[in-house]
Amino acid sequence: MTVNKQTNPHQDRWPILLVDDEVDVLFTSKLILERAGLTAVEVLPDSRKVMAWLEGYQGQVSVVVLDLRMPSLSGKGLLEQIRQQYPDLPVIIMTAAQEVEDAVACMKMGAQDYLVKPVEESRFVASVVQQVEMIRLRQQVVVLKEALLNGHLQHPEAFAHVIFRSPRLLAVLQYLESVTRSTEPILLLGETGVGKGLLVEALHHLLGTHLPLVTVNVGGLDDFLFSDTLFGHVKGAFTGADSHRSGMIAAAKKGILFLDEIADLSSLSQVKLLQLIQDGIYYPLGSDVRYSSEARIVCATNRDLSILVKEGRFRADLYYRLKVHQVWVPALRERPEDLAPLTRHFLEEAAKTQGRATPTPPPELFTLLATYSFPGNVRELRAMVYDAVTQHGKGILSLTRFRELIGSQATATPDGTSPIPGEGKLAIVHDFPTLAEAREFLIHAALERAGGNQSIAATLLGISRRALNGRLSRLHFEAE
Repeated sequence: MTVNKQTNPHQDRWPILLVDDEVDVLFTSKLILERAGLTAVEVLPDSRKVMAWLEGYQGQVSVVVLDLRMPSLSGKGLLEQIRQQYPDLPVIIMTAAQEVEDAVACMKMGAQDYLVKPVEESRFVASVVQQVEMIRLRQQVVVLKEALLNGHLQHPEAFAHVIFRSPRLLAVLQYLESVTRSTEPILLLGETGVGKGLLVEALHHLLGTHLPLVTVNVGGLDDFLFSDTLFGHVKGAFTGADSHRSGMIAAAKKGILFLDEIADLSSLSQVKLLQLIQDGIYYPLGSDVRYSSEARIVCATNRDLSILVKEGRFRADLYYRLKVHQVWVPALRERPEDLAPLTRHFLEEAAKTQGRATPTPPPELFTLLATYSFPGNVRELRAMVYDAVTQHGKGILSLTRFRELIGSQATATPDGTSPIPGEGKLAIVHDFPTLAEAREFLIHAALERAGGNQSIAATLLGISRRALNGRLSRLHFEAE
């Protein structure tokens, strides 16, 4: 048998090795595993060749299934050699009923499981799948540790279009880098406008831009449209189906299938998506021919799926399959470090699209922006900057339009927390203040929030700067 040496130390689909001197058993066992979707299965009828075979793969194998009774070198003897050279390699022992004691001895030597012949098909598949999943999880943990401990991006070019300074967002990008090597789905969570679409583009760059990126917004699709859009149909599947149509899964090939608004998926469609993720198979409408998919599934939503699961509106089993790699994209108010670079980027972008020189932002602009919660996140900031540039004349960029757009809604602190308990309203928890005391407190709080900038503080208070100066003068006079 010719061994193709695998050079990628982080390959997601390491092979499964079946070792048995009975060729018929090998053929049947391989067929069972392949029907279960485990396609990377290799067989060896000679136990003496196993160690050389493993060396060719550098021990990068998902699991080895050994027959206990084999000529020349028994399964027990082979297990001992594997444990010495590849202590982390999972091994499953297959044995006859009268050899259970030997199988138990093998378990003590480090075998993960033993199966009694004739092996029940479901038991055989379950045992192998368990070990395959365990080895994949170990790979992912190793890769994730490497990425997070480095403290920097290994492929910064993939994130060139993501403007940021925030350590929180850096951690998210590092995590995305690490999980691209996995074959499991990726679930992107975050408020509207945080930039989930940009992260999908970054994932596409990491996987390879030569591979397709297919985007489907499933929010407005009923079960029929979902099935037809993703799986396609054969000619005659329904009225109007005059020809064969390949779906989006086929178009994605080995690239990315991005399903946006996944929280709005219907119950029936959730079942079909679960089957696609679990088994990697699907059926076009009107067809009984099974197709396989190697597309990487990425889903996104701005809703909390765990709450929908509790409410019975989203399948728990699908949720747990999707959340293997769950990514929370922080809101803009949770990463104030990004306000300045994003604003400057949008100023340049807006000016370029309008054929104008990039206006210079006043220093107070970033202080003002930091007082706002940005419910629309980066998308809202972009719209705000574009609007201001459109109305800009010459010289320093005016704060007028920003003040108008933010207005009395400037309630967030620069660190993203709510400034006062009670959803932004003044909460009276001790002695009730007089009107003069409350006025003095609000003026000082506004100045502190605005970093001492009286113009911004006046905007927060909803008064003119002149009125604020008058009140400050009176407070100073009263203090004397």
